Amino acid sequence: MATSRKADEASSSSSSSSSNHWIYEVFLSFRGEDTRKNFTDHLYLALKEAGINAFIDDKLERGEIIDEELMRVIQGSKISVIVFSSRYADSSWCLEELEKIMECRTTLGQLVLPVFYDVDPTDVLKQSGSFGEAFDQKHGDKHEDKVKRWRTALTEAATLSGWDLNTTADGHEGKLIRMIIEEITKYLNNTDLYVADNETGIDSRMQDIISLLDVGTSHDVRIVGICGMGGIGKTTVAKALYNKFRQDFEASSFLRDVRETTMQNNGMVSLQKSLLSDISKTSITEVGHVDRGIILIRERLGCRRVFVVIDDVDKVEQLKALAIDRDSFGRGSIMLITTRNEHLLKQFGEDSIYQVQVMDEEESIRLLSLHAFKTRCPPNEEYLILSRRVVDCCGGLPLALKVLGSFLFDRNTEFWESAIQKLHTIPQPEVHEKLKISFDGLNDDTERDLFLDISCFHIGKAMDYVKPILDSCGLFPDSGIQVLIQRCLVTVNKENQLMMHDLLRDMGREIVRAKCRDNPGKWSRVWHWEDAVEVLRDASGSDEIQGLTLDLWRLNLEKEFKTKAFAKMKSLRFLKLHGVKLIGQCKYLPKKLRWLDWNGFPLEFIPKEFSLGEAVAIHLRGSNLRHVWEDSGLLAKLKILDLSCSFSLKQSPDFSTIPNLEKLVLNSCEQLAEVHQSIGRLKRLSFVDLKDCKILEELPRSFYKLKSVETLVLDGCERFKKLHEEIGDMTSLSTLNANCTAITELPSSIVRLKNLSCLHLQSWDPTDADWEGITLKSLMSTPNFRILNLPPSVQGLSSLVDLSINCCIITNVPKDLGSLSSLESLDIRHCYLQSLPSLSALSQLVYLRLLDCNLTDELIRVMDLGSLSSLKLLHLDDNSFSSLPSLRSLSKLVNLSLRSCTNLVAIPDLPTSLKNICASDCTALKIMPDFSDMSNMRQMCLDGCAKLVEVLGLDESLKSSMTLLELGGCTDLTATFKEKILQVSLSLKIILLLLLAWYRDGIS
Repeated sequence: MATSRKADEASSSSSSSSSNHWIYEVFLSFRGEDTRKNFTDHLYLALKEAGINAFIDDKLERGEIIDEELMRVIQGSKISVIVFSSRYADSSWCLEELEKIMECRTTLGQLVLPVFYDVDPTDVLKQSGSFGEAFDQKHGDKHEDKVKRWRTALTEAATLSGWDLNTTADGHEGKLIRMIIEEITKYLNNTDLYVADNETGIDSRMQDIISLLDVGTSHDVRIVGICGMGGIGKTTVAKALYNKFRQDFEASSFLRDVRETTMQNNGMVSLQKSLLSDISKTSITEVGHVDRGIILIRERLGCRRVFVVIDDVDKVEQLKALAIDRDSFGRGSIMLITTRNEHLLKQFGEDSIYQVQVMDEEESIRLLSLHAFKTRCPPNEEYLILSRRVVDCCGGLPLALKVLGSFLFDRNTEFWESAIQKLHTIPQPEVHEKLKISFDGLNDDTERDLFLDISCFHIGKAMDYVKPILDSCGLFPDSGIQVLIQRCLVTVNKENQLMMHDLLRDMGREIVRAKCRDNPGKWSRVWHWEDAVEVLRDASGSDEIQGLTLDLWRLNLEKEFKTKAFAKMKSLRFLKLHGVKLIGQCKYLPKKLRWLDWNGFPLEFIPKEFSLGEAVAIHLRGSNLRHVWEDSGLLAKLKILDLSCSFSLKQSPDFSTIPNLEKLVLNSCEQLAEVHQSIGRLKRLSFVDLKDCKILEELPRSFYKLKSVETLVLDGCERFKKLHEEIGDMTSLSTLNANCTAITELPSSIVRLKNLSCLHLQSWDPTDADWEGITLKSLMSTPNFRILNLPPSVQGLSSLVDLSINCCIITNVPKDLGSLSSLESLDIRHCYLQSLPSLSALSQLVYLRLLDCNLTDELIRVMDLGSLSSLKLLHLDDNSFSSLPSLRSLSKLVNLSLRSCTNLVAIPDLPTSLKNICASDCTALKIMPDFSDMSNMRQMCLDGCAKLVEVLGLDESLKSSMTLLELGGCTDLTATFKEKILQVSLSLKIILLLLLAWYRDGIS
C-alpha cells in the first residue's frame, strides 16, 4: 500500500538544505469533527511531552479557503502528519491543507507521514468509499482543476509509508501513537554533519570512494583511507560520505580532528569516550585510561556493524588506541580514515587508499565564484578572465580558492587585477604564501597583529582563555575574531577553541620569519622553543619582539638564562615562561608587558625594579614567592592576579596598589594564613579562588562588603570555620563552593543572596579514591565527617540551580527545601539524613542524586518522587528502602540507578522514556516491571541480583533497542527465561554479560 519510508526520507534529505530554518517540527492535518477530541488531541499531547514542537490548528470554525498564516505554518514545518479519518475529504479546508503539504514535500523536502484512522487506505488512494462520496456529494460544484489537484494529492499521500490503525496497531490508539512518536523522534535526531551548500566537486570524489567502500556488498570489515595535502577537502568529502551512509549501519561515529584532540590533556581518552558514546547512544563516563578504553571498545562494539570516520590522523598509535582493526567491529563495518600521511595508511594495512586530487579548472572556477560572486559562475567575461588567472595561481586547492574568493568578494576589477599581480609575485608551489593576500587585505594593523598572535601562540586554545590575552594587548578580539572568521582565516570549533588551518598557520608564521629569516631575535614573535632558547642564550633579542613563549616543562627541561637577554626587548607585551630560571638584575626585564605568565617564578618576592605598571595579567603559578612584592607602585591596569600553587606564600598582597583587580587566584597557597583587609577596596573584583589554602581560617570583614564578587571558591580550606553574617550583603554572589572546609553552619543572611545559583557544601573530596568504595558507615567514624546545620533561610534562595552536599550529618533539613523552585540539580552523597521534605515543588529539577543517605521507606514516601516532572536522572544507590513508589509519571526520566540497595524487593512501573537502568547488587530484588513497551531501553545492569527469577517483556525490549544487558550473578533465573534471552541476544548481537553457570546448565 505504501512506498518505503527510506525512499521518502531520501526525497526529504535531497532538498532539506534549501530550508535551514523550521518554525515547527510537526504539523498536524486532520478533520476536527472526526478526531479533534480523541486521537489527534492525544497525539498532540504525546508530541509535546516528547519535547517535539508541534502545531495543531485550534480553530473550530473554518471556511473554504485556507488563510496565508496557516500556509506559512505548513511551509515552515519539518514534518507533516496527516490523520485521514472517514470524513476527512468532506472538508475543502483539509484538502487545501493536503495539497499544500504535498507541494512542500516536493519543493522543500518536508517529510509526510499519513495515518489511516478507521479508514481503508485504498479508499484514500482511489477516492472510493466515504472519500468517493465526498467528491460526488460535497465537491461536485468545485472547479474541475481544483478537484483534480485534490485527488492527485490524496493518491500521492496514500502511497507514502505510514500507519493503518487497524492493521498496524490492531486498533490500539495508544500503541499507534507510541509508534508515531518513535518514528518522528528517530527522524528528528537523525542529524547530518554540516556540509556547506556552496561546496563543489564533492559528488565526483564521493563516487570514486564509494566504489572502494563496498557498502552492503562486503561482509568483511573494510578499512579505506582518504589521503591528500591539507586544505584539499578530505574532511569535507568524508562528512558527505558519512551523511550518505550512516543510516545504512547499526550505528555510526565521526571522530574529527584526531591529531589536534590527542595533543590535549586526556585527548585520546576523550576520543575513545566519543566513539563508545556514539555507537552505544549512551553517555560513557568510565574509561579511565587508554588501555582500558581499547578493551571497552572491543567488548562493547565488537558485534555491531558500524560506520566510523577517523578524521585527520597523523600517527598509527592513534588508530591502535581507538581499536581500529578488523577484529574490533562487526562484519560489514567500514572504517574511513583521513590523513595527510599515505605511508601511515600503508603501514597500518588498509584495504584501499583514495588520493584526493586538486580541482580542475571548471571546478575551481565554480568554487571561486560561489565565494567571490555568490553564484556558480562569474557575472561577465571580464571577471571570467580574471577568475581563470586566480584559479591558475591557486593550483586547484579548495582552501586557497575559498579564502581568496572570500577576500575578493564585492571587489571591483581593478582590485582583482592588483591582487592577481601580488599572487604572481609569490613563487610556486608554496600555496600557503598565496594566502598572504587575505592577510594583506585585512582592515588595519590591529587585525593583522591579531591574526599573527593567534597563528603563533593561540591555536587550539579556548576562547575564554585567549580573549583576555588579546584584549590586554589592545587587539579588540571581540570584533577582530569575527572579521577573521568571516575572511575564512580562523574558525571556532564546538569546544569553543580557536582553530586555524595549518596552511594559514604556516602562512602567518612565514610572515613573521620573512623579516629576517635566520635571526629570530628580530622577529615580532618567537614561538618555537629552539628559537626562544637561541634568543635568550645569545641575548639577540631586539625591540621588534612583541611576544615570546618558552615552555621547557613540556620537554622535561629546565634552563637558566641571564635577565640581560631581555634588555633590548623594549616592545615585549606577551611573555610566557615555563621551566625557565633567570639570573641577574630585574631592571633589564621588559617594562611594557601586558601579559606575564611565568610558571615557576624563582624569587621570594617581586623586586621593585621589575616594573609591571602596564600589566593587565600576572600569572606566577608555582612560584617561590613568600610575599608578593616589596613596593610595586600603583598597578592601575592589573585585572588578573594568579599566584596559585605558590606553596611558600604566607601573605597576600596589599590590594590598595591594584585597585582595578577583577580576578584573584590564590589556590593551593598552602602557607597563606590571611588575606589582607585591603581586599575590601576592590570594587571590581568578581572572581576569588582560595581553594586548598589549608591554614586560612577566615576572610576579613571588609571582604563581605564587596558587591561585585560573583564567584567565591573555598574548597579545601580545611581550617575555614565560618562565613560572616555579612555575606548577605554580597548581592552579586552566584557561585559559592565551600567543599572540604570546617564550616558547619551557614549564616541565616544567606537568604539575601538572590543571585546565588550554585552552592556546594562537601565535607570530603575523595580525589584519589573511588566513590563506589566509600560508605556512609565507614565515613561516620572518620574526622572528615561533620554535622552540618542548614538554616531555614536556605529555602529563600530562589535563584539556586545547583545544590551539592556530601559527607555530612544533616540534622535539620529545612521543611521548605522543596520550595527552591529554580533548582535543577540536587546532589547529596554519603549524608546521614534524619528527615526530608516533599520535593514536589521542584518542577525544574533535572538531576537528583541521593547516594548512601540512609533513605528509608518513609523518607522515600515523603519525597514524592513521582511529582518531579522534569527529572531526567535519578540515582538512589546504597540506600536502605525496600520499596519505591511508581515512577511511571516521570515522562522525561532517562537514567535510573539503584545500585546496592540491598533491601529493595520490587521496582515499580517505569516510564517508557527510560534508556538506562542499573540495579546491580540489589540482593533482595525479586520483582521487576514488565518491559514489553520499553522501546527506548539501551542498557540494563542487574548483575548480582541473586533472587531475581525473570524480567517480563525483556525479550521485546532487547529486540527494539537494547545494546547492553548484564545479568551476571543472577543465579535464580529460570532456565526458560535464560534460553529466551540468549536466543534474542545472539541473533541481534546484543552485548550480554553472564555467569558461566548459564552454560553449565546446558544453555549455550
